[in-house]
Parts: sequence; structure tokens; C-alpha cells
Amino acid sequence: LEMEGNQITLDSLTKGRDNPTFSFEGEERHHEEYGGPSGESNEEMRGEGKGRFSSYCRKALQPASKAKHFCKAHASVLRRVALGLLGVAYLCYFIAACYLNFQRALALVVITAVVVFFICWSFFKKHCGAKVLLLLRPVGKCFQKSWPWLKWLLWVALLAGLIVWLVLDTGRNPEQLISLSGFCVLVLFLFACSKHHSAVSWRAIFWGLGLEFLLGLFILRTTPGIQAFKWLGDQIQFFLGYTTAGSSFVFGNTLIQDVFAFQSLPIIVFFSCVMSILYYLGVMQWIILKISWVLQVSMGTTSTETLSVAGNIFVGQTEAPLLIRPYLTDMTRSEIHAVMTGGFSTIAGSVMGAYISFGIDAASLIAASVMAAPCALAMSKLMYPEVEESKFKGEANVKIDSGQERNILEAASNGAAASVGLVANIAANLIAFLAVLEFINSALQWFGSMVDIEGLTFQVICSYVLMPVAFLMGADWADSPVVAELLGIKIFLNEFVAYQQLATYKKNRLSGLEEWDGNRKQWISERAESITTFALCGFANLSSIGIMLGGLGAMAPNRKGDFASMVMRALITGICVTMLNACLAGLLYVPVEMGDCATFFSTANFSSTSYTMYTCCKELFASSVLKNGTLSFTGSWAGQAESVLWLTGCCGHYNHTSC
Repeated sequence: LEMEGNQITLDSLTKGRDNPTFSFEGEERHHEEYGGPSGESNEEMRGEGKGRFSSYCRKALQPASKAKHFCKAHASVLRRVALGLLGVAYLCYFIAACYLNFQRALALVVITAVVVFFICWSFFKKHCGAKVLLLLRPVGKCFQKSWPWLKWLLWVALLAGLIVWLVLDTGRNPEQLISLSGFCVLVLFLFACSKHHSAVSWRAIFWGLGLEFLLGLFILRTTPGIQAFKWLGDQIQFFLGYTTAGSSFVFGNTLIQDVFAFQSLPIIVFFSCVMSILYYLGVMQWIILKISWVLQVSMGTTSTETLSVAGNIFVGQTEAPLLIRPYLTDMTRSEIHAVMTGGFSTIAGSVMGAYISFGIDAASLIAASVMAAPCALAMSKLMYPEVEESKFKGEANVKIDSGQERNILEAASNGAAASVGLVANIAANLIAFLAVLEFINSALQWFGSMVDIEGLTFQVICSYVLMPVAFLMGADWADSPVVAELLGIKIFLNEFVAYQQLATYKKNRLSGLEEWDGNRKQWISERAESITTFALCGFANLSSIGIMLGGLGAMAPNRKGDFASMVMRALITGICVTMLNACLAGLLYVPVEMGDCATFFSTANFSSTSYTMYTCCKELFASSVLKNGTLSFTGSWAGQAESVLWLTGCCGHYNHTSC
């Protein structure tokens, strides 16, 4: 198509000829017709060579322009070709890795299988989902007709199976029944405190507790679950170790080894940066959506509250509501209560990294966060049932904000910068709370000395007041005062201080110290450690009330009154959720079997102690008999020729009458 006059002609552009509009001849003709500068002045402002240079530039850029138009026209084909080449390259890499060492590549195989499954599922759902639903419609109608009686049959079968399992399982470890009774007591307590007893949705309650139990059973009892979460915990610990590269450069090796602030707090910066990158890439949104879909379909909760609670598995109590920020204004009071309960019942991924750096078991922390999500939703609906008509019932298209970052570097930078306030907040709280705790203890000791009560402290008071709760969760009676003390610190101060003290008890146990130092317990059993780890895993403490109200109030200022009226209920529910998780951990805990002590002693170096040495020495002490000045041994130790030598080594570290 040729266009007349001084307009640009497509033919001229294609053939690379000069267009009259941009040539000096066309410009002079324009000035003659409409008036303007003369040709002489025109030559003074612009040289003749400039017009030719412009023409040459256009000719030189023609290949790039053609390539650009070609890429735009065939973008989809080129994208498929690029993805195909990347797929072939990854397949070659995958085959090579498996061929060289399949055991080493096992993690790669699992990751690849998961990704391939979801890609195939997405493809199948997109192209065949409607057809399959159409084919299954008659089956669905038949199932709906049978559901009223089939539902009761299913519940009876599940209840019978649970009772049989509990009888068989607790027969070997009767102390598990204490954790079960504690679980039931906590649920009954929340029901007694319910806002609307008659409006409780028992579907949400039973499904939530059922999902929590199944998750706990898989994580704590099955071999694949134990191995998977242990592997995941080990990988997170290994991954967090990369923080040292940055913190050692900034602070130096001496400070990060000896000073807590430079050892643990930089992990929060690193983890926050990584989480921001994952949000920018859409990974976290995808995971949260899948988890919330499972919870919503099974429990019958609304999409907004479920999405927020699912987000709490990974982010904090004020970050998760940001996922549903546009909908907070229109949510019911019960939904808001669920959002607040989810925030109190879990911890953020960033501070989880700090707790792992203390020495707290990573697999238990991950399991506690995952198990808390369905339990928090269920207990929230028990404490504050839905009595209003929700605008989001059955809503499937709630959008998640993907952030405002324009590239991955900006996302990483924003994530690191956002963590600075969190790190400063944690450091300031630790300084303030530990100082306040020391002041309270000094004041209590002074008041106690007035009536001849020695050693009265906040921890002692908590150990007596909360000891029945600790015992009901499954801790031994001897360990209950210590567990109760840690619970009190978590509720009235914060979980950061409590986890620090739990880490100290764990280090004492692993170091092989004596269990008792006079009247003071230096460590607690592995079972009590596991129960306490679950019980402390949540932001449910008094200091979090202000954080929760401030965060939600900024997102929905017109609902500040509702937030303030429900925050104490949500806090109590969040505390109970963490305790329910602890009860389940006590119910499902399996004691770790000790190896053969004789084999251990045959290779042991008695220059240092460990928990295994402490246990084996106690076993050796128990088998020793001192009669008429003659030392003998009973049981399996009687046939060991080196028993006396081993006993001498144990006596070098521990006190016993045989020594």
C-alpha cells in the first residue's frame, strides 16, 4: 500500500528508500506551501549530511526491526521451542545424575516427580477436566443420594478404627492416655467458652481435628513421614548455614560465634529475603492456595479465612492477613476471629530459622506449624461459631496479591530491608523482657523473704500454676515443673525467650550432665522436649496482642472495634491450639531405642560425656551390686569382662554408691 503526499509509505520503508517527509526536499516543499524558514536557513540549522545519516541509520536498523516483528508474530512458537530445549537439557541432566549415583540423586527424583505430577495434573484439568466431570456426573448424583446414610456409616467406621488403634497403641505405652485425656479436656474447655454453643459447625471441628491427627500420624509415626520431615529439617538447617557467609563478612567470625545478636538474628534477614523472592516468583502463593483449597473443601470454611490461616504456616501474624487485605472490611466476626487465631497459633518462617539455630529440632517446628493450620480453623469455629451470612461462602476466585516488585533483585532487597524492623523488634523485646523478668524475680524474692520463702520467682510460680496443664499434655510429673515454667514464659513474655531456655535444657542433656543438680533439674526427657517444642510453637502471648491489633487495624480501620473485642478470645484459642498440638505429640511420641551399651562402651572415650554415655552409665550403675565389699553385676553386664573398667570411667563423671 503506497500513501500519497508527504506521508510515510510502507513500500518505501520495506525497500529501504528515503521517505519524502524526512528528506530535505520534502521539508522545503512543506515550507513553500505553508510558509516558514527558507532553504538557506534550513541548511544552516541542519546539514545535508544529517539527513543522509538518518537514512543510513534506518537502513541499518531494518534487520533488528524485522527480527523484533518476527519474534512478536511467532512468540508462542518460540516459547515452546525454548521450553522444549530446556526440557531436553534437564532430561539429559536428570538421566546423567541418576546413572552416576541414584542414591545421591534421590532428592532430585522426588522433586522432579512432584513437579511433573502437578504439570500433568494442570494439563489434564485444563484439557480433560470438563469431560471427566461430565462423565462422573451420574456417579456424583448417586453419591449425593446415598450420602445421608453413608456419612454416618463412615463416621462410625472411623470412630471404631480410632478406638481400636488407641487400645492397641496405648497398651504398650499407657502414659499416652494422659496426653489423650489432656486433648479431650482442652476441646471441652473451648466448647464451654464458645460464643454460640448451638451454632457450632461440627463438620469443621471433626474435619479439622481429623486432619491434624492424620498429619501428626504421618509425620511422627510413619517411616516416610519421619524421613521426609527429618530430611526437610536437615536441608533447612544446611540452607540457613549460608547466613554465615554474609554475617561473617559484616560482623567478623568472632562476633557471630560468641554473640547471640550476631549469631541468630542475621538468619531472620536471610530467611526474609528468601521468602520475598519466593513470593515474587509465585511459589508461596501456589503452595498456600493448594493448602487452603484442601482445608476449605474438607472443613467447609470460607475462602478468605482459610487462605489467611494457610498463609500463617509460612509467614507471621500480620503478614498473612495481607493476602486477604481487600476483603477484611466485609468479613464476618467469626472469619476475623479465625484470621486472628491462625496468627496466634503459628510462628513465622523467619523466626523459625532463629529457633533452629538455637538447636531446637527443625522437623518438630515444621510439623507443629503444618499441624496447627487445620486445628486453628477448627478451634476457632468452636470458640466463635459462624452466625452471620458470609459474602465469601463458596468463593473460588479470591485473588492473592503478588507484590509490587518489578524484578527478583528488588524482591530480594525489599525482603531484606523489611526484616530490619523485625530484627530490631526482637532484639528490643529480648532486652526489655529479660530485664523486666529479672526485676520481677528480684521483687518476688524480696516479698518472699519477708515471710521466709526463699527462691520465689516468676518461673517458680508458673511451674506450680501450670504444672497440671503440663502433666495433662503428657510430660512426666518430674518434668512438669520445667515444662510449666517454659509455658508461663511463652504466654506472659514471648516464645523467643522460652525457646532459648529450652535450648539450654537440651544442650545440657546432650552434653551428658547429671539430671539433677541438688534440687534443680538440669534437663528434661526427650519426650518432654518434644511436647514442649510443640507447645511453644505459636505467637500466642500477651505481647502479641498489640502487634495483632496494630497490624489488622492498619489494614481495616473501620473494624478496629471488632478486632479489639475478639482479640482475647483469639489469644486463648491460639494458646489452646498449641497445647492441643503438644498433646498430640505426646500421644504419638515413640521412645527412641538405645543401642547396645556394651558396644558403645567398647569404643567410647571417657574424656568427655554425652547423653548416650549418661544413659549407659545409669544402666551400668543399676546393674552393679556391692555386697560385703565385693562388686558384681547382673543381667547382660555380668558376662562383660570390662564392666569394672567401664564402671571406673563412669564414676569419673557421675556419682553413685557403687563408686
